[in-house]
Amino acid sequence: MGKKLTFKVFSPILAGATLKDRVLGCIGALVGICVTGFVCGLVFGDHPQLPLIVAPVGASAVLLFAVPASPLAQPWSIVGGNTISALVGVTVVYFIKDPMIAIGLAVSLAILAMSLTRSLHPPGGAAALTAVIGGVAVSRAGFLFPLVPVAINSVLLVVLGTIFHRLAGRQYPHRQTIATVNTHKTSDPPAAIRVGFNETDIEAAISDLNETLDVSRADIDTLLRHVEQRALLRVHGELTCADIMSSDVVSVSEDASPMQAKALLLEHDIRTLPVIDSEKRLLGTVGLRELANGQTSELLPISEAVTAGPDEPAVGLLPRLTDGVAHAVIVVDRAYHVVGVISQTDLLATLGKSLAHNNTPGIMRGAGQGI
Repeated sequence: MGKKLTFKVFSPILAGATLKDRVLGCIGALVGICVTGFVCGLVFGDHPQLPLIVAPVGASAVLLFAVPASPLAQPWSIVGGNTISALVGVTVVYFIKDPMIAIGLAVSLAILAMSLTRSLHPPGGAAALTAVIGGVAVSRAGFLFPLVPVAINSVLLVVLGTIFHRLAGRQYPHRQTIATVNTHKTSDPPAAIRVGFNETDIEAAISDLNETLDVSRADIDTLLRHVEQRALLRVHGELTCADIMSSDVVSVSEDASPMQAKALLLEHDIRTLPVIDSEKRLLGTVGLRELANGQTSELLPISEAVTAGPDEPAVGLLPRLTDGVAHAVIVVDRAYHVVGVISQTDLLATLGKSLAHNNTPGIMRGAGQGI
């Protein structure tokens, strides 16, 4: 029991943190700090009144390279948080001569200033403290200290971090998922979020925890929706696209006219037609919406197709078929030949049958192409 608890203490506390991520973080910090120090050395030289690089930048590097998705590690948080906090510290020490009072006041006011400017950054507290107890070089620099070297160090670190993460194939600055919108331009919420949790539920849950979380509300929403999707795949993952697709596919050739495509759509009472080339490979799709927008053209208005493979889990199509844009998913083989179509009706009917059988996967053929 004691051994188990001992190892648990050393377990990673950050979700998604892998050994690869940590190694990349170490390499990034090595490059970022060394290059920042080197550049500052070239610019400042051996200036006796200015430190080459300030200690809080090391803490900023931990956030920037180890947890780049954190709101506390974003560019404005690093640059603004460090610079504003250093300015607060310099201002405090200018007016308050008692160091014991100054150190506490500098850190507390730095937190307030960062909160008001939406630049909360933990190393900012260290920047404010450094401004108070940094020694002769910092005191001589005075109000120049927040700019040189604090702001310069921070800007350089962010630039280097951005370049490093891009080269490593990672996203930085972190971009939050764009909120789902109703494509039909009505006041109703999008279909995918009318049931289940919503923004109010997330706010209430955060309030219930009575904790400040190092993650944005938008990222929490995205994470929870992915959790829902993974749970559906776990329960209904046996159903594949090949199980439920319509295999007798009505398609149109790329050289067909808009009138011919419209006639096929109306004849078969469907919304989406795969457009294929001379070798039966998928080029895209055309529907009544595209035809209505391109009535004056003789060319077929082809849109990018939403596709899936025959062996993919059918439940995985839910996000694609509930985004308010796609009415059907085209099932293609590895050579991009069309082998089937799954419409919203197909997926709904299959899931309905599966639920009716107490979560026993029901295998049925498609109810209709793009209906």
